[in-house]
Amino acid sequence: MSTTPSEEPTMKIAPHLHRIGNDVVAAYLIDTDEGVTVIDAGLPGHWRELRAELKAMGRTLDDVRGLVLTHGDGDHIGFAERLRRDHGVPVFVHAADAERARTGDKPPTAMGPKRLGPLLRFASYAMSKGGWRTTYLTEVTEVADGDVLDLPGAPRIIGMPGHSPGSVAIHVPVAQAVFVGDALTTRHVLTGRTGLGPAPFTDDPAQALDSLGRLAGLDATWVLPGHGAPWRGDLAAVERDARRAADSA
Repeated sequence: MSTTPSEEPTMKIAPHLHRIGNDVVAAYLIDTDEGVTVIDAGLPGHWRELRAELKAMGRTLDDVRGLVLTHGDGDHIGFAERLRRDHGVPVFVHAADAERARTGDKPPTAMGPKRLGPLLRFASYAMSKGGWRTTYLTEVTEVADGDVLDLPGAPRIIGMPGHSPGSVAIHVPVAQAVFVGDALTTRHVLTGRTGLGPAPFTDDPAQALDSLGRLAGLDATWVLPGHGAPWRGDLAAVERDARRAADSA
């Protein structure tokens, strides 16, 4: 079952679990007694929302222990280098996406289905949040499938290749959550379609769908995408519903 799409700039989703951004582009915060872990870094302009949400949580940037990227694309690394460079926060990314996070280099991908309204909304929002001035990372800490990071929430890395070679899901049991980046979407930024489905701009769409099977059986009820509303339900249904969406596109 999908939650109702939200346009709130910041929000608490559940205990330990916060979101910044909106259903167009989102990033997340895990809040525990040990501090804060940030999942993805959205766009450069989300920096202000990061600070506002930390303040609402009774936290500061000094409480952030690490930033974990689901992959290295520009709309997920927005404030990452600023957080690393100015505040000493380590940034973690799968080894296969480390170069993408440092340079922005990626192969061309087909846009696929699109509608003018959602496409313009995505482009307009990205511009409003400084998407045209992405700063790539100069230093990253590489991770691998199966790693459990020594960060608040003990995030575990689950390899999800397809959208990119180093695309991962990040499982945080204390929040009953798995963060999927662009391994799937609940709001297609080019068509406006809502519900579980494949994300656009994917390197290998067939591999991306196959990777979704790795979510089944996880101890989680929340699925948090980089684009779209948080989704709550049985993770065994995720791959099936995404494949149905792909077949109907």
